[in-house]
Amino acid sequence: MKILFAPDSFKGSMSSFHAIELLHIVTQKHFPGCQMVDLPIGDGGEGTVESLIHALGGHYAACKVTGPLGEEVEARYGILDDTTAILEMAQASGLPLLQGRTPDILHASSIGTGQLLRHILMEGYTNIYLLLGGSATNDGGLGAATALGIRFLDAEGKDVSPDGAGLAQVVSIDAAAVLPQLQTARITLMCDVKNPLLGPDGATYVYGKQKGAGPEEQARLEAGMENYIRVVEEACGRQFRDVPGCGAAGGLSVPLLAFAHAEIRSGIETVLSLMEFDKLIEDVDLVVTGEGRLDYQSTKGKVLSGIGLHCARQGVPAVAVVGCMGEGAEQIYDCGIVAAVSCMGAATSQEDALARADAMFLNAADRMYRLIKLGMSFPR
Repeated sequence: MKILFAPDSFKGSMSSFHAIELLHIVTQKHFPGCQMVDLPIGDGGEGTVESLIHALGGHYAACKVTGPLGEEVEARYGILDDTTAILEMAQASGLPLLQGRTPDILHASSIGTGQLLRHILMEGYTNIYLLLGGSATNDGGLGAATALGIRFLDAEGKDVSPDGAGLAQVVSIDAAAVLPQLQTARITLMCDVKNPLLGPDGATYVYGKQKGAGPEEQARLEAGMENYIRVVEEACGRQFRDVPGCGAAGGLSVPLLAFAHAEIRSGIETVLSLMEFDKLIEDVDLVVTGEGRLDYQSTKGKVLSGIGLHCARQGVPAVAVVGCMGEGAEQIYDCGIVAAVSCMGAATSQEDALARADAMFLNAADRMYRLIKLGMSFPR
């Protein structure tokens, strides 16, 4: 018997690597001597770089950049081969970098992400994967683009502030001094949402609140974003505002779509392609995946739906151990997942679940394997 483990991280409680360690313990108990394949995975969010480095034999590098509120931070990125690098926006411009400080979304800047991308381009990498997610910014990528040599000018021909407050001031764009390497590199923007840039489903109104924006800040940022995208689209002669996923990471993709060879792709599909997942499961009997919370969102470009659909196409059964189940969790069964087992009972508090995460995971995996063995005992 051959089982492949491909869980996502369980946010706030365990990494995908630790989940696999626990699965080894339970699997050996129920199927001693079976062949086990480890594939920690991510959909473009937290832990994705680590999982790709593990799967593809890459390594980390780092450089100093400017954090979202002007502080110096060390941002890590992954090197997958001589031409390919992968970076997370959150490493340079992420909410976790605020470390308890009061968010200031109007003045938060993605300039550090641009500096990190500039560093990678200057190092000679031409095939770049940029993970969108976890950002502290809502500046339309204005800060990142500024670090790459693009100037955004106000009515007096002066550079605007490279942050959310600067969006409303942009009148014209000067891309004459853009970093030359940006024109020749291929940039894949990995994203697990389809939000457009503007409107009630856009960057500001969907994600602004979690970054510290109240109603007044949201209205100001939305108006600024409308002005900014109008100027960008006029400068390029193309439209970007309705591109699915353009609202992710505070609109970071806008200048990259406009001034570089960039495209937005599903995070999980990109990860599975890089890992050659379909080839890995050709001779596998069972795939075990998992994530922290299973609900209707899990069917929309997340790890479980990506794994399940690929397994279903190849006739490989896929099951999931999940932290908890929410509204619409049953929809995952339409995405190739055969069964899902929850670690957390309805009456369990979040504090208790975090304190007993390992024990609850082991218990859920044990229940899952007992049911699998029961099914295996029936004649077909």
